[in-house]
Amino acid sequence: METAFLDSNILVSAALVPDAGMLRLWKVAEIELVTSVYAIGEARRNLDSGQRERLERILENTYVPSGIVSDQPKVRSLGLPSKDEPIMSAAIHFGADYLITGDKGHFGHLFGGKILGVTVLPPAQFLKHFETR
Repeated sequence: METAFLDSNILVSAALVPDAGMLRLWKVAEIELVTSVYAIGEARRNLDSGQRERLERILENTYVPSGIVSDQPKVRSLGLPSKDEPIMSAAIHFGADYLITGDKGHFGHLFGGKILGVTVLPPAQFLKHFETR
């Protein structure tokens, strides 16, 4: 089974409204969704109490590994802001096949590329590929 690491902006988008389109990610067959404690913390800070409740329900169907994520030296050379380096590092550390992020401003130059085994994709491109399989 392949794994897709979810950036905090994906978690926020999925939790904003009860019928968020981003929830389609949780319906993709044969993909395990994974995120990090760091990404969850960032998402929680950007949601109100009702949205945080939706986030907690979403996280029931998302794998959140425990432990400390090791720093990935190559990540520092990717041109990411320091706040986004832990996201890319976690995706690599957890052995994800994909990093799903809607952050075009910071990750856009990496879209479609593969960094240490992790393909970086925006959610629409990921869904298009996996929903048409």
